[in-house]
Amino acid sequence: MKITAIVGLAAILLAAGAGVADITIDTVPVGNPDNAADTRYETPGYGAVVYDYNIGKYEVTAGQYTAFLTAAAGVDAHGLYNTDMWSDTDYGCKIERHAGSGTSEDPYQYRVAGEYANRPVNYVSWGDAARFANWLTNGQPTAAQGPGTTETGSYALNGAITDAALLAVERIAEGDRAAGKDYYFITSEDEWYKAAYYNPATSSYFTYPTSSNSAPGCDMEDPSGNNANYCGTAFPIDSPYYTTIVGEFQNSDSPYGTFDQGGNVWEWNESIYYGSDRGLRGGSFYDWIGDGTLHAAGRQIGDPTDEGPVVGFRVSSVPEPATLSLLAMGGLAFIRRRRTKT
Repeated sequence: MKITAIVGLAAILLAAGAGVADITIDTVPVGNPDNAADTRYETPGYGAVVYDYNIGKYEVTAGQYTAFLTAAAGVDAHGLYNTDMWSDTDYGCKIERHAGSGTSEDPYQYRVAGEYANRPVNYVSWGDAARFANWLTNGQPTAAQGPGTTETGSYALNGAITDAALLAVERIAEGDRAAGKDYYFITSEDEWYKAAYYNPATSSYFTYPTSSNSAPGCDMEDPSGNNANYCGTAFPIDSPYYTTIVGEFQNSDSPYGTFDQGGNVWEWNESIYYGSDRGLRGGSFYDWIGDGTLHAAGRQIGDPTDEGPVVGFRVSSVPEPATLSLLAMGGLAFIRRRRTKT
């Protein structure tokens, strides 16, 4: 199951210094604030969110992350690129660092194989995801990693690269957010859970993130819905891809319209467990349905520096402070470190 050829490698070529096109994060609104938590499995439960927010309709893709690398990782001071994205011939998302020496005079250049551009990025740590969110919040600047690019914005990272330092990072407080600015975040666990499982029509929760209480199938050709990318009797999509194009499973979205919150890749969230790990939700292409990883009770954890072939993320955004004030007044309704697979 080795990749023997990459077709259309130059289909997306993003070279440092050649200009970087802005990317668009498709989001869906998640309303129904002040909903109750889902307490079927744990107390106090998950999914209660007191505010309206938007969440990525899809997982962040390899093409979007390549644009980020091109804009901010010409000199990759904080390790935003993992060479396994390219060199892992089984599971890598096929982002290649193809030129440059990583200096300001000769910056790294990146490109992604065209047929991987709309599949989820993998081999990203929690810290990588936070820096991507900062970059979005700061307007997608083409500049070195630092304040106003990757280190400030939604999170005060300020060079944090160790597990301990990344565990201390928190979402910027509402009162510190500038009016009129869109803020992007790694989803909180409650934001992620609500978007995946909450059914606003009944004020209750589904068991799976495909608007169903029955375990999903994994048939990409089934138009009836309730399907996801996980390992059944075989992978739904085999070598060389394993991950599917985001949104591939038609009619299998959550009640709010998100796709792939079950399967494809595990997704980082902001939660902290045991004082040493960040949370992951949703399962991946590598997980069996019987493991319960797509189930609402399924959770995983990892060190915030962990990077692996089954780990990616999606982002959320929260209305600017002025809008939140109106809402309050009722005016608007397979974890892997860098080198060892497990």
